[in-house]
Amino acid sequence: MEILSVRSSPNFLFRRNSDNSNSYNELEAKIGTTAKPSTAFHIDETGGDTPDFSAISASELRHYARQSFDAGAINQDTFAAISEPLPMRAIDPAGNILDLSDITDATSFNFRDYYKDQLQIATSIGDPETVATLNSVVNFLDV
Repeated sequence: MEILSVRSSPNFLFRRNSDNSNSYNELEAKIGTTAKPSTAFHIDETGGDTPDFSAISASELRHYARQSFDAGAINQDTFAAISEPLPMRAIDPAGNILDLSDITDATSFNFRDYYKDQLQIATSIGDPETVATLNSVVNFLDV
């Protein structure tokens, strides 16, 4: 007796012939072959509603940045910089230490001013890679 895999045998219920044409039609009706295939994923348009980056949560910012990255509006470095969590403490351009430990994914925060301040600090330090990345982030947030 030979045992065949169901995968390799295409002629169980699916073969159209006079013996099982009724079974095939019943199976086809149950599956609904006339149904329209669903979309695997959908990229929302980024040009319509731009959020207020001066009062947005970190999770909303990451979501918007992901849509923009998928649409090709921003590059991978900009997306990575936006996706990074905020540090527990940061320095503003005046040299004051800012406590950011209470900022969570759901907390509204002014990311536009934060990244502008970080760009100003990176420019004064003179780190060209960080300046280029933060400049692209600020350009994205100023749209």
